[in-house]
Amino acid sequence: MKESLLGYVSEHRSKFEESLKELLRIPSISTAPERETDVARAADWLADRLLSVGLDRAEIMPTPGHPVVYGEWKGAGDAAPTLLVYGHYDVQPTDPDEEWESNPFEPIVRDGNLYARGASDNKGQLFTHVAATEAFFQTLGEPPVNLKFMLEGEEEIGSRHLDGFVKQNADLLTCDVALISDTHMVDAETPAIVTGVRGLAYMEVIVQGPRTDLHSGSYGGVVHNPIQVVAEIMAALHDEDGQVTIPGFYDRVRSLSEVERAEIARVPFDEAVFLEQEVGAPALWAGEAGYTPLERIGARPTLEIHGIGGGFTGEGSKTVIPARAWAKVSMRLVPDQDPREIAELFEKHIFELAPSTVSVEVRSHGLADAAVVDVDTPAMQSAVYALKKAFGAEPVFIRAGGTLPVVALLGNILKVPVIMMGFGLPDDNLHAPNEKLSLDNFYRGIQASIHFMQRLAGQE
Repeated sequence: MKESLLGYVSEHRSKFEESLKELLRIPSISTAPERETDVARAADWLADRLLSVGLDRAEIMPTPGHPVVYGEWKGAGDAAPTLLVYGHYDVQPTDPDEEWESNPFEPIVRDGNLYARGASDNKGQLFTHVAATEAFFQTLGEPPVNLKFMLEGEEEIGSRHLDGFVKQNADLLTCDVALISDTHMVDAETPAIVTGVRGLAYMEVIVQGPRTDLHSGSYGGVVHNPIQVVAEIMAALHDEDGQVTIPGFYDRVRSLSEVERAEIARVPFDEAVFLEQEVGAPALWAGEAGYTPLERIGARPTLEIHGIGGGFTGEGSKTVIPARAWAKVSMRLVPDQDPREIAELFEKHIFELAPSTVSVEVRSHGLADAAVVDVDTPAMQSAVYALKKAFGAEPVFIRAGGTLPVVALLGNILKVPVIMMGFGLPDDNLHAPNEKLSLDNFYRGIQASIHFMQRLAGQE
């Protein structure tokens, strides 16, 4: 039975690859208004695909923004578990376009990797489960579990309307286990299961100085430059030990247990390889004192400045004191930190740092809760089994540095175990030019999905 399933996957590798390329050619950039029809086109493509592989129902469900694609098949019966697969079909913008080695929306294979925007994040990873579903229908007639798919089009813009969608459709989404493949492995030989994701508070600070740009020769030295103010405020957000200076920022941070620290320490980490292959910087920043790099990446809260703007940035020179400057900042949060509270603390601290020579506005651009999942569940053991079978290695448990709002959402509303079983690699260039997905990982991801469903149903 298992051999026929895996044989089908092996025989149809080129078919699965071509189908994925079709989806990748659709430029479903959710943040770009001019791409709204392309986002809708990707949703249509997925709904059609879910029906063609064998699901009984697949529909485009509207939200105030981009729609959710919902699909289901409940033919396994009431005695079988129900698996909810989450993924997202929207993608990041492609800029800077000049750094792409090939067209981001014309998928191409180089050295065993499929290059395209969305290849790893998240079209390629979500498609592993669509392909696994097809394999069950084509070889055994049906999957061993009841299946539901929830594929959203707004993950890259903070899942703005997913909270309302899940709350309004909680009965429809009822399941026993939720599965997410939107994370990555440690390396090509070491599969990983993510046990925690960080929350997020994304903020913007806008500093207004004079009514209009001023001549620096006439007003320099007496008018406070908004860019200087922004730079000084940003510099004051960390102390010399790498800690965030916002009063109350660490008050609710859940401490890492010795068991958690030991599990993180088990994850292979070579600083020289990390610097050369992933980062490309001369050296790592020491960061928050008292924690290892992997602990700081996934299990401690951080604050990062994403952009500073204002003034003249064109060719040549223009001697102005700009009227306005801004900075965008996000804080990655850990369990028990409330993003709403952190946003308020941030705003209060900015106003305390700002001099009276300027006016300041603070805006919030997105809030999301952190989440930690239970590793002692049958579903988690099924995931461990599936990855070991597909990749030939024992998976490690890791904390992810990124944010997946859906994890806390599904855990809090549906009250089910959430499994984060990803097939990407750390150097897949997510959100950057030349995004890729290893085709070996893509096919082993399909195998892992098959093993997971069978183990979940008690058939392996």
